[in-house]
Order: sequence, then C-alpha cells, then structure tokens
Amino acid sequence: MNVAPRSPILDRRALGRALSRAADAALADILATPRDESRHLARRIGVTGPPGAGKSTLIAALARHRLARAGQVAIVAIDPTSPKTGGSILGDRIRMDGLVDDPRVFIRSLASRSATDGLADNLPEILGVFDDFGFDEIILETVGVGQAEFAVRDLVDVELLVLSPGAGDQIQAMKAGILETADIFVINKADQPDAAKVEAELKATLALTAPGEPPPVLRVRADAGENIAALDAAIEHAAEHQAAHGPDARRRRVRQRVRGLVWRQLTAVLARLPQEALDQPLPALYAAVLAGLAAGPAG
Repeated sequence: MNVAPRSPILDRRALGRALSRAADAALADILATPRDESRHLARRIGVTGPPGAGKSTLIAALARHRLARAGQVAIVAIDPTSPKTGGSILGDRIRMDGLVDDPRVFIRSLASRSATDGLADNLPEILGVFDDFGFDEIILETVGVGQAEFAVRDLVDVELLVLSPGAGDQIQAMKAGILETADIFVINKADQPDAAKVEAELKATLALTAPGEPPPVLRVRADAGENIAALDAAIEHAAEHQAAHGPDARRRRVRQRVRGLVWRQLTAVLARLPQEALDQPLPALYAAVLAGLAAGPAG
C-alpha cells in the first residue's frame, strides 16, 4: 500500500523550533513529556553505508521520486561530531541544494554528539517531531559507518546500505554485521570501473549469508538519476513486505527509544563518577553504576 500523501500547511519556523527543543531536551524533560504512541507515523527510510559512497547525492535523487508518493518528505542527515572540538561540519544541505527550495521537503542536519552508533543524541525524539507535523516520509542518513553500526534498523521501516566501486574489502568486513540488517543494497557510482565486480561479490556473499531469498542489489548512478526509479520501486516493495511480515513498527521504535535513553543516562552516570570510584573492585563499581541509573536523571 502506498503512503497516502498529506498536504497540511507546514509552519517551517514552528517545526524548526520543535526540532531544536527535541534535540536539546534533557533526559528528565523527555521522560516527563507524554507521547501519543497511536498518532500518525511517517514511513522511515534509513540510508547507511561507509563514507564516500555518495549517500547524500543518492538521497537527493531518491527524494524527488518519493515526492510522487508522499506529500511531504523530511530528510535528516547526521554528521560526525569531532571528539576533540565537539564541532560538526553539517554539510549535507550543500550536497542537497537542489531540494532546499522545494516547499514539500524539509532538510535537517544533526551532529552525532555523544552517539557512537552512526546516529545522534535524542534522535527518536527528533523523528517523532516529524510525525507530529504530519510528514509522510522521513529519509534518515546515518554517519558513514562500518560493519557493526546497525542501530538504525530499529528506527526505520526500510534500510538501504549504499556501497561504491572498490568496496570489495568492505563487503568482507561487513559479513557478520550490517549486511544482515539491510533490506536493499545499492551500488552507487555505477559508471565507475569495478561496479559490476562489486555487485557480483555482494550477491555471492548474500547468497551464502542471507536466509531465504536474498535482498535486492541495485546498481545506480545517483548524480545522473540512473536507475533511481527502480530503487524507488524496490523501497515500496520492501516497505509493504515489512508492514505485512516484519516486527511491529511502533514496538521497534519504542525499543530503540528506550535503549537510547538508557544509554544516555548510563553515559551521564559514568561521567559523574569520581576518579577514586574507579579504584573499587569491579562488583562494587558495577553496583555504584546501577545505583546511579536507579536514581534517575539529574536533569
């Protein structure tokens, strides 16, 4: 079933303010704010893959096709935060400049902050804002990831893994991780040498590791719009299959939301521990951390 386009009048300033509040919300505020879990849910498409695969360019091309199915599309792009300076470039809007002036599209760049799984702090709360504002679809671009960062799976309905020619070694490294979670595999920059070789290696790997029918592998050239229509159709098919046979979307999202909140509280508890506490025997230190979690958020 296609997503039914909605056409509310979007207050972009109000949306921007709501997103900023969600991004900066303290843990105590999140826990104190009720959320109607029965409200409208936007379809979520996750786009992940290693740096340099062309995820942003692919998303820009894909969003134009998805607009034919959805009245409003949000693009959330996560950029890495420097562990030294705490800064982030947030340059994805530059690579999507062709969509910036489209009133049906809202692009938001986020810094990953303390998150280490390719996502960002408070991401479930941020995505929930787009649900509240009636968006039909959200395309979520993760930080460039390696083999193990697949937390995005519980946040989205369809997960795309984007690779590029020359990714043979990456495929070998990903065998026991992210290859097992993606719904669709995309080989971008299909005009470059070795694109066919990477496709063959990926299909051979999936034939051995994917139970049942292997997921589709598509070669595209995002900068020229080649084969984007086929990718669009594959996403629609995967979303319908997930809705009919996959885990309940609301429960998956709640699980990831709780996981993120617990991780955030754990990080805060560890940061508040005095240095001398680390000299305790491990059982005592473990008990101290559990006690800190039980005490609840500091604010």
